[in-house]
Amino acid sequence: TARSEAALEMTAAQIRALGRKVRLLALDQTDTEALEPALHGLAIDILVNNAGVEHVSPSTEVTPALWDHIVDTNLKGAFFTTQAVAKGMLARGRGAVINLASLTSFVGVPTATPYGSSKSGLLGMTRALSTEWAGRGVRVNAIAPGYFRTDLTEVFYQDQAWATAMLGKIPQGRFGTGADLAGAVVFLASDASAYITGQCLGIDGGYLSSI
Repeated sequence: TARSEAALEMTAAQIRALGRKVRLLALDQTDTEALEPALHGLAIDILVNNAGVEHVSPSTEVTPALWDHIVDTNLKGAFFTTQAVAKGMLARGRGAVINLASLTSFVGVPTATPYGSSKSGLLGMTRALSTEWAGRGVRVNAIAPGYFRTDLTEVFYQDQAWATAMLGKIPQGRFGTGADLAGAVVFLASDASAYITGQCLGIDGGYLSSI
């Protein structure tokens, strides 16, 4: 899913190249009333909540509109997407939800107050839902990526001084890649993690353990 199907075409082509079927859904999870109708009738066994937005701003300049934009996408939208999908999971007695938390779920980052608040809330949501649904076959976990170069974070990496300083704080001495996330998501989605729920796995090259 994405807000436009065009944004998904590259991923869809990669899936089709593997001989798999793919269905694209144009879905804006801030439109909570549209979520359940859009997902109705789909038997979804694995949900990865990875929609996210960020906007760097001094906290004294954060507006209600900016706060709502970030929190509604990262937290409110994730909850109501999960709610819509989990109804089917609970009825079938199985399912795995994987939320994308963040280092800001654990540490404070200046000028990222709305983002950090949303990601801290997402970790709380992960723990609450995992406890509520553990006895009904649905597991809820999270991953907390460290510093990854993505479309969302590219603005930071354009600042060479920032990138050099941040790299010095990562024990492995490198930024993360998409491949570093894939294995963790597959693990948490699979029966290999059948006895794991309510957990958040940091994928950060050792950053959190070193501070």
